[in-house]
Amino acid sequence: MLKHILRIALILIVVAIPVGYWISRPDQAKLPLEAVTGKRPEISQPRNQMFPTTRIAKPVGWDGAMPTPAAGLQVQPFARDLQHPRWLYRLPNGDVLVAETDSPPREVRGVKDWIMGLLIGSAGADSGSANRITLLRDANGDGVAESRTVLISGLNSPLGMALAGGYLYIANTDALVRVPFTPGQTKITAKPETIVTYPGGGNHWARGLLAAPDGSLYVSVGSSSNIADDGLDAEKNRANILQVDPVHKAFRIYAAGLRNPQGMAFEPHGGGLWVVVNERDMMGSDLSPDYMSQVELGDHFGWPWFYWGGYIDHRVQPENPALQEYSKRPDYALGPHVAALGLTFAGDAKLGPRFANGAFVGEHGSWNRVPPSGYKVVYVPFADNGFPAKGARPVDLLTGFLNDKGQARGRPVGVITDKTGALLVADDVGNTVWRVSAKTAG
Repeated sequence: MLKHILRIALILIVVAIPVGYWISRPDQAKLPLEAVTGKRPEISQPRNQMFPTTRIAKPVGWDGAMPTPAAGLQVQPFARDLQHPRWLYRLPNGDVLVAETDSPPREVRGVKDWIMGLLIGSAGADSGSANRITLLRDANGDGVAESRTVLISGLNSPLGMALAGGYLYIANTDALVRVPFTPGQTKITAKPETIVTYPGGGNHWARGLLAAPDGSLYVSVGSSSNIADDGLDAEKNRANILQVDPVHKAFRIYAAGLRNPQGMAFEPHGGGLWVVVNERDMMGSDLSPDYMSQVELGDHFGWPWFYWGGYIDHRVQPENPALQEYSKRPDYALGPHVAALGLTFAGDAKLGPRFANGAFVGEHGSWNRVPPSGYKVVYVPFADNGFPAKGARPVDLLTGFLNDKGQARGRPVGVITDKTGALLVADDVGNTVWRVSAKTAG
């Protein structure tokens, strides 16, 4: 027995030495974050790593503090004391749905998975998923949800939600399901009906969902790994946006080569489908930029072989040179490792003329960059042609999610507008939905 214990202790020591060495020698950014944003970001030489840089912002909660809004705006809690609120959806009657959700249990197949689990847990995730959608109602219009009810529970790491054709569609991690629903309901008892299934779990478990005017639905499905580490067979129907036909219960791949697509939205001027995407890791603190881009049928953005429109990732073997000229360059870089997740456009926002035409992006924040990036909500100004304005840079809209010690009070994810034109922000570490509005006179 003693020999067995000593053997385990030795293994742990052997593992701890390189891990400790890697943590103590992080790769540091050599470029300012602004240089790796915009239409033409600076793409430097990769500094490939055997282990990623790790700089986890310890979650500490708000303790009475609140985020800091941009000048001319104010912030207040719309709802507190939720359980990992990650995504939001507004119903036609003004009720707000919030997905209280987290990663499904992760399979641990070796030291790499074990270490990743520790990192994710220390960042405030993997705490056990509530697996429910809660309805928040602000009946008196004071900007605070005075009532909440569990609309539906027993789901499987749900994220995206969409109302279409008398049904509420829900994107679980492994299947798109629906239930009959009429706005005004506060409880759903019907058993969810499965429309299509797709791969669940993995490093990227969360599934975005968007209903299209033509009756189809778009589901964003992230990759299982960083750069197809377990082979391409493990990535079948992943790293894609799927277009679902709910009538025939079928889907096709609408766009591919997107490592971890998340929030999707239609741009109100041009009508294009836009998505925010988390790009690859372990290339250093300056690469590769997360991005937002318009997406069209048949687009391929290069993952895992290429990044930013054709830069070769030589770590991926065998290479795929035939794809290089067809790899689409994204429309706008948001910066490396910002973890862009939430996306909504300013269509019906009422935050003043400065924020009247553009995109709001919830940046969950880095765990593998020095200095940290993200941990805020940014606004990207657009022009009337439906694309980011010339020379536009991300504008800080809501900050203060990191305190002066670099600890995480919260981490923003989903963003939507409410019925009054204010912006709602889901904070899954602060367990709060924040409401950002224009300052009132006086």
